[in-house]
Amino acid sequence: MSENTTFKRIPIVAEPPRRANVGRIRMSTRVAALAILILIPITGLFRIDISSGFIILDRQIWFSDFFIVFGFWLSAACLLVILYSTMGTVFCGYVCPQGTASSWANNITSRLLGKRALINWGDEDKPSRLSSGKNHWSNWLQLSVKMLGAAMLLSIIPMLYFLPPDASWAFVTLQEDARFTNSLYWIYSVFVFITLANIALMRHYVCRYMCIYRMWQYLFKTKDTLHIQYDASRSDACTKCNYCVTVCPVDIDPRNTATFDSCTNCGECITACDSLHRKHGEPGLLSYKFGPRDDKITGNNRMDLSTLTQRVSWVLPVFLLAVSLFTWGLIDYDPNHMSVYRAEIEHGDTTRDYRINIANKLYHPAEVTLRVEGLSPDMYRLDEDSVAFTTAGRHNVNLHIKDGLPKGLHTISVHAQSTNGWQSRFQIQHLVERG
Repeated sequence: MSENTTFKRIPIVAEPPRRANVGRIRMSTRVAALAILILIPITGLFRIDISSGFIILDRQIWFSDFFIVFGFWLSAACLLVILYSTMGTVFCGYVCPQGTASSWANNITSRLLGKRALINWGDEDKPSRLSSGKNHWSNWLQLSVKMLGAAMLLSIIPMLYFLPPDASWAFVTLQEDARFTNSLYWIYSVFVFITLANIALMRHYVCRYMCIYRMWQYLFKTKDTLHIQYDASRSDACTKCNYCVTVCPVDIDPRNTATFDSCTNCGECITACDSLHRKHGEPGLLSYKFGPRDDKITGNNRMDLSTLTQRVSWVLPVFLLAVSLFTWGLIDYDPNHMSVYRAEIEHGDTTRDYRINIANKLYHPAEVTLRVEGLSPDMYRLDEDSVAFTTAGRHNVNLHIKDGLPKGLHTISVHAQSTNGWQSRFQIQHLVERG
């Protein structure tokens, strides 16, 4: 090798400290949340029956199912308290369907019409402006079709919670079904119109000014709640940069967040800042942080989970109690119900007719047999001694007591037994004033 040979120095850019890709996590969480929202009613985990109430695991849940109702709401309340007091408004940024649809609409608009084409009502500092190279009818057509398709898809989701899966499929494929009327298509059209107006015009303005749910979360936020932290020690690196403010969907400055502001903890600003500084081998200036906001970031910026541990310590026992009540309610669940009451058909001064109401609370076939004790077979007439159900529902059976009983008070028991093992007894007092 010659002595005059020279070597060119190639600058080595150090790899930035590895951090979780907030944008990728956010997108995965939103997709998973939307999928779960659709799968919950389809799998029968939870639905709403207007005629009977809530449905959990194909079981009608009545208010008389106290342990299930109380356990469910108490456990949900405990989970929400933990989530809001520790993770803040992360539900809005990562799970909320409104936020997901609004972010999707912003992305598709920027891609088809330009980055400055986003809607900014009343914001003179950031006026909307179409890209001259993308302001073409084909792009507008693509945007319109995609917006309408998204609105039609999102509008079906609420109906999944009110219709069985096969009825929902009949609705989508335009088949006739006795469980819904044609007026449901008009209701669906109204939902599509409202959803389309929302994702096309409103978007994150709902999050900023109209969302009552966000106000509910404020009740549990503290100074230690998860928030966006700004590394002020490196403020010189963003003197001429305003990228994080530009991408913020709720139009705040992520470098100066407050305990009660509009921040949804979506992490859009973190992703934007990281994308710029990664080119220079440095981490971004924004990150998630637990703890007081006035703490300076040190070299090792790890999340302090002590607050989370303290909050969980007093809510966890209540949560475990709620889950135990809910589990016991499912184990002790009565799949059928029977009641007996007067039919209000009087024969002279005496009531001789009673109505036996049988309910099947499971969305599965069942057969219930009836028998009467306290009367001889020739002293009563039972319209049916067996009731067959193909799905959940109610059925009335008339019990007629004939003449000939001696004067006095007679105790009559009605017994019911189902093929699934359920059995019940209902006792009535029948008064005969004249023998």
